[in-house]
Amino acid sequence: MALLRILFPCLVTILNLSQPCQIPDAFVAASSPGHIVIGGLFAVHNKMIHSEEYPRRPEIQTCEGFEISMFLQTLAMIHSIEAINNSSLLPGVKLGYEIYDTCTEVTMAIAATLRFLAQFNCTQDVEFQCNYSNHTPRVKAVIGASYSEITMAVSRMLNLQLIPQVSYASTAEILSDKVRFPSSFRTVPSDFYQTKAMAHLIQKSGWNWIGIIATDDDYGRLALGRFGMQASANNLCIAFREILPAFLSDSTIEVRINQTLEKIIEERHVNVIVVFLRQFHVFNLFNKAIEKNINKVWIASDTWSAAVKISTIPNVKRIGKVVGFAFKGGNMSSFQDFLQNLHLLPNEKNKLLNEYIMLLSSCSHVNDSDLNYCIANYSQGNWDYRMAESNFSLRNGFLLNSAEPGHVHSVQLAISALAYAIRDQCRDRNCQKPDAFQPWELLEALKNVTFTDGESEFQFDSQGNINTGYDVLLWKEVNGHMTIINMAEYNLEKDVFIFKDRGTEKEFRNLKRIRSKCSKECGPGQMKKTTRSQHMCCYECVSCPENHYSNQTDMDHCLLCNSKTHWAPVNSTMCFEKQVEYLNWNDWLAMLLLTLSAMGIICTLTVGIIFTRNLNTPVVKSFGGLIICYMILLCHFFSFVSTSFFVGEPRGFKCKIRQTLFGVSFALCISCILTKSLKILLAFSFDPRLQKCLKRLYKPIPIIAICTGVQMIICTVWLILAEPFVEENFSIPRVIILQCDEGSIMAFGTMLGYIAILAFVCFLSAFKGRKLPANYNEAKFITFGMLIYFIAWIIFIPVYATTFGKYLPAVEIIVILISNYGILCCTFFPKCYIILCKQETNTKSAFLKTLYVYSSQSASSLNVSHISLDSRPNEVPLPTHNFSCKSPVTLEQDKAGQSQRAEHVQSATKGTAKNIAGILPRKRMSSI
Repeated sequence: MALLRILFPCLVTILNLSQPCQIPDAFVAASSPGHIVIGGLFAVHNKMIHSEEYPRRPEIQTCEGFEISMFLQTLAMIHSIEAINNSSLLPGVKLGYEIYDTCTEVTMAIAATLRFLAQFNCTQDVEFQCNYSNHTPRVKAVIGASYSEITMAVSRMLNLQLIPQVSYASTAEILSDKVRFPSSFRTVPSDFYQTKAMAHLIQKSGWNWIGIIATDDDYGRLALGRFGMQASANNLCIAFREILPAFLSDSTIEVRINQTLEKIIEERHVNVIVVFLRQFHVFNLFNKAIEKNINKVWIASDTWSAAVKISTIPNVKRIGKVVGFAFKGGNMSSFQDFLQNLHLLPNEKNKLLNEYIMLLSSCSHVNDSDLNYCIANYSQGNWDYRMAESNFSLRNGFLLNSAEPGHVHSVQLAISALAYAIRDQCRDRNCQKPDAFQPWELLEALKNVTFTDGESEFQFDSQGNINTGYDVLLWKEVNGHMTIINMAEYNLEKDVFIFKDRGTEKEFRNLKRIRSKCSKECGPGQMKKTTRSQHMCCYECVSCPENHYSNQTDMDHCLLCNSKTHWAPVNSTMCFEKQVEYLNWNDWLAMLLLTLSAMGIICTLTVGIIFTRNLNTPVVKSFGGLIICYMILLCHFFSFVSTSFFVGEPRGFKCKIRQTLFGVSFALCISCILTKSLKILLAFSFDPRLQKCLKRLYKPIPIIAICTGVQMIICTVWLILAEPFVEENFSIPRVIILQCDEGSIMAFGTMLGYIAILAFVCFLSAFKGRKLPANYNEAKFITFGMLIYFIAWIIFIPVYATTFGKYLPAVEIIVILISNYGILCCTFFPKCYIILCKQETNTKSAFLKTLYVYSSQSASSLNVSHISLDSRPNEVPLPTHNFSCKSPVTLEQDKAGQSQRAEHVQSATKGTAKNIAGILPRKRMSSI
């Protein structure tokens, strides 16, 4: 019944057509019977012969252009199948094969595929069915094809019956799409990895301005698109893209090759060209390039990187260097033995072998170096069959040298994968029967099969690929002949090149000497500035701006330094650490100011010593008391000491103490001086109402305590709510200014403003009593001291606000020194001058005499003023020197004033108040 089901469709077809449906014998390139037949598709010829530009009749054309490398791949398939049949892998089961020559044409491949899809043991082509689950085609699987465009076309047809297809050379990335190509497998990596490896190689060699040549088919266009994406990811620019017709039968191919070469010559800066072409394209391209003396670096794809036919072109060394990516090879020893015994291979059903023998006979006069070229260009019509049966040689050495290890290994892996998958299907089935299993069952087994090539184990991934990696090949001239050497290995997973030895690594480094850039590279300290060109690789070099740097060549932008800690000059290759600056102890200005502060301290101590040694003199006694004197000197001492906290590295404690110490000590100083000025004003004031008011207010200790206490409260609140702290100032480009931040400008201003208020009150009091005897001239000097203070701090405000940098603390130090020196000089130096230089005036009698003269002048002045204001027109004024007419009331008032003055001069005037009272005027004017 099973046999009837197989034969019935064939009988029906024969009856309907009244003649058998047969395939011409010439269409099958090689075949061998077996229980399980595997189909094979190989592009052994590189083109079809067309009598006309466009075909007019649907007939199969003759092919020409015999390709030795492709012929060797068919032999690799035959050898692998025979090796499996001679092994114990499939006991009792023989594998057969049916190989077709696609002639590099999709049409021929489709015709062969129709044959594969036909019913087993029937010459009829495939018929339409709704379900092919039980359909038994002529073959269980297909090996091939070579080129991606052909493989895709065949795969779409094989999908109809889900016949497994294992390609040994098709690398188009789209074949990894299992939705569109569910039955497609391959034993080579996809172009995704190849283009990635190419871009990595180009980028690592320092090139970025390249050209691309590809074929006008699915393989070329997809590879071009994928490489464009990889190039963009690696910052590479494509100067030109040239597309060549996919088939040699195209009449425009010569014109397009010439145009491509003209484009290469025109782009003088492009010295690296990536080539996604078939072998016959490259063969013609290189022959033309040699004529035009074009010398470049050619990046070869896996289709031609190991092609001996191209590497043996005469004068091929003139084209430059060729760096290519090839499929990883395997152990070739078994295949080499097979080629050595090729003459034992039956050739009655191997038309390809017969054709090779014919071509070899016709080219027997040619050396091995030119044999490839002779065979490829020999037309069948010109065959000159001169084979001598007895001693004819198949030139096995020529075949061994022409074999491409990567492609041969890929074919062997494809056969091994199918064989191991068939073994899994045949474990519990009788595979000697053609319908033991269906192709779609073999497809499922193939997805999970683990197979070996004798050394390593392999398995298809989820996309049907085996990512074995690549060998990086270099065409190198050795002894006048171009030799293809294995330079490195490309690891797909790690995306790295692994060199075999130092020699091959040196060869790779030598590639970097070749320049292929649109613009001159920008050195460190520069960055690229794109020009009007559409390519990012064409640019100008500009220097990095300040605070930016670049430490590599061809950087797209300069890197920004950390503006807080580092800086960089224009055109810098690195960032420099900012120098931390502050008013250091060894700075010349700091040393000068500290010297002045030390002199101030010395002056203060000297004054204290002088006053201590002259305690009983009238000048010292009239100062206001030793307690106030020492308090003022102590305040000056602390004010001078406070300047040292403005120098040196700022720290938290120093920032807090310096302003507080100055503010409190200076406020205490001004408070003490205020009590002195009030006392002087009280002693020499002739206005009864002012005297009465001053008597109520004049409480020295409470005044000093209150005035100083307010300042202490201000400073305490300041330290609690907004204490000063150490701050890093980054406003200056190359330095970091370490300074004290006052915490609150308002608090700082309040502290200084309060001192200013005290100074202003002190100034008014001193100014009121500025006209006193020479020995009592303190008010005048206090006035001068306060004026110096006001001038210094008025100037300080705008200077402090506009000054920045490490010398900002020096501004405040200068103002403190001016204020201290001004008050110290005006308050103590005149007294010291009298004590040291005019000792004759520092006696009780001298003080009494001065007081008497001052009182006499004041009384005369007051008397004259009184007479001028109270006299009538006919009255005669009394003499100004008559002091005998004083009323009792006036005398009592005079005694009170005299007692205040007597207290002011203390013991210097003790006991003299009554003598002085007799000469004082009766009446004083408030205006005085």
